Amino acid sequence: MKIVRRIGASPRERGSLSGDTCPDIFELSDGNFAVIGSDATAALDSELPADAARADYERIVIISRETLIRAKVDIPDV
Repeated sequence: MKIVRRIGASPRERGSLSGDTCPDIFELSDGNFAVIGSDATAALDSELPADAARADYERIVIISRETLIRAKVDIPDV
């Protein structure tokens, strides 16, 4: 599995002063997506709705609204 491309604007394009560390979304060679975000598992795990669950190896991450909105144009329809 490899990163194929960034989805949306780079951190620098979104205003990160260093451009080094910020939320990010990537499309992978297997068609899945990888997300860099802040780990919020401890804070949000108990807030999950009854019909949602996560495995022990999964984490709940937060990305900024701007990151996702600016990625929308690059997300394939299918």
